[in-house]
Amino acid sequence: MNAPADPATLADPLVINGTAYRSRLLVGTGKYRDFAQTREAVIASGAQIVTVAIRRTNLGQDANAPSLLDTLPPSEFTYLPNSAGCYTADDAVRTLKLARELLDGHALTKLEVLGDANTLFPNVRETLKAAERLVADGFQVMVYTSDDPIIARELEQIGCVAIMPLASLIGSGMGILNPWNLRLIIEQSKVPVLVDAGVGTASDAAIAMELGCAGVLTSGCSSRRGLDTAPVGRSAGAGNALGHGRSPRRGGRPRRGPRRGG
Repeated sequence: MNAPADPATLADPLVINGTAYRSRLLVGTGKYRDFAQTREAVIASGAQIVTVAIRRTNLGQDANAPSLLDTLPPSEFTYLPNSAGCYTADDAVRTLKLARELLDGHALTKLEVLGDANTLFPNVRETLKAAERLVADGFQVMVYTSDDPIIARELEQIGCVAIMPLASLIGSGMGILNPWNLRLIIEQSKVPVLVDAGVGTASDAAIAMELGCAGVLTSGCSSRRGLDTAPVGRSAGAGNALGHGRSPRRGGRPRRGPRRGG
């Protein structure tokens, strides 16, 4: 269904640490009505990579509760366990080690170390510390960070396999507030750059692709404005928008500026 593929078989794949994905959309699995709606929204989006907050989602920690693994089998989707809710490097490393155990040695992870509960802005000092420890321990780290190009470069030098700067605050839906910093990160990076937070509409996703992002993460239902009333349709719209945004980027755009000559 949505499993990764051989890079040679896809025309324009998202490639993360040597693995190719047809879809450039990553989808969160939190705050849906139930696991059935989660599956419906993920399938509608066409996403192959699903992010999972280990501290909030049952992947077998509770044997008496439904497990997301039964709804979204790892044979169909690539799991990207994250350390959402962690505020120190120690907590983040501990959480992602637990994820690796729950997912039978799965090394691909999304590192998040938050600065505070109000803004959910990344604590870049703790993020750098955690990234060093996780990479040294064999993790393939996709990392949530600020839109600071210097921090992004340091994270890539540590060995992170993807850089995921926020477009705006998590759950704000405000879109890309600083396209110039985002473009600087894209231009300097040799690993994929994916917008992580703040995507509120399908057009936001398309703009990210036009800027040159390799992909976009949308959390589906998660919003500070309350529970999304149409998560399945919104997920499908985001998936479609990425293709529309990617097409002009691949084809190039006309030179900006006043027209000259005849």
